[in-house]
Amino acid sequence: MKKIEAIIRPDKTDRVIDCLEEIGVSGLNIKEIKGYGSQKGQTEMYRGVSYRVRLRKKIKVETVVEYTKVDQIVESIKEAVQTGEVGDGKIFVSDVENAIRIRTGEEGTAAL
Repeated sequence: MKKIEAIIRPDKTDRVIDCLEEIGVSGLNIKEIKGYGSQKGQTEMYRGVSYRVRLRKKIKVETVVEYTKVDQIVESIKEAVQTGEVGDGKIFVSDVENAIRIRTGEEGTAAL
């Protein structure tokens, strides 16, 4: 099993959800986060005073899937969110040793 974590722009959340539903991803966790990357923040004005916003609002989408579906899911996420501009986000893929469904005691891919 693999865990896929995608850090994306907030306005792309619905597109990612739709794409993942279309290819059969049955469970997601979505969190609102703030982060600092190559965008380096931005300068904004408030009542005539400029200030620097370093942390940008992002969305973190997490799912655990069978390893055979990873490439399809990663490609789907990339197609849904890519604009070609700085700040499109990142995707991380890592191993998951086991998954356990608490209600039934199922383990491994059966618990997904």
